[in-house]
Amino acid sequence: MSRVLLIEDDPAVRHGVTLALRRRGHEIEAAATGEAGLAVLETFRPDLVLLDLMLPGASGFEVCRRIRATRQLPIIMLTARGDDMDVVLGLEAGADDYIVKPARGEVLEARIRAVLRRTAPADGDEANGLLMPPSVETYGDLSIDRAGLIVTKGGEDLALPPSEMKLLLYLSAAPGQVFSRQQLLESVWEHSYHGDSRLVDACVMRLRAKVEDNPRSPRYIQTLRGFGYRFGPL
Repeated sequence: MSRVLLIEDDPAVRHGVTLALRRRGHEIEAAATGEAGLAVLETFRPDLVLLDLMLPGASGFEVCRRIRATRQLPIIMLTARGDDMDVVLGLEAGADDYIVKPARGEVLEARIRAVLRRTAPADGDEANGLLMPPSVETYGDLSIDRAGLIVTKGGEDLALPPSEMKLLLYLSAAPGQVFSRQQLLESVWEHSYHGDSRLVDACVMRLRAKVEDNPRSPRYIQTLRGFGYRFGPL
């Protein structure tokens, strides 16, 4: 199973999450502060980070930004309130998903499995009903290597965390096709709750900042107001 780093200052939540995930076969390392979690990151080498937003000292937002500066491993935020502003700020800092506390063990497990699946290429010739293009595609100065999960722009590798990579792979598999936020939410994040469409919008914003010459006038990840997003036309 996966190696999970839990950064959470509440002892009761830390104990409950640790117990729930260990029962499901995960290897868990827990830290009570952001600074301690960043130190553990160097030695534990997790597959995924569960990160509380309201931490003493370095906040969860700051910890998320510091992790993203050097690593693209999945990050799931833990938030007690589900506050819209906290969630948006966390997603803008680079988180892949979020969970409102308290969360049942099966919810934690489902979200962990879903976010880890985003790091792997689709099996076979089809993904989510779409015919997959050849392994390496080039669109202007943007190159997408599906098998190697490598994206380059102007010959330079782009560091894309799991959600951004999966979103780009999904959209570019069908250039010109428009996908609603709900379709993308269900296919990329494997959620069904329409209120989580902000996950899609925040991920699009982060992705545009990396792949577009001018994010305000996108060439690749385009918006069709009232309908959703598409890749191209190019």
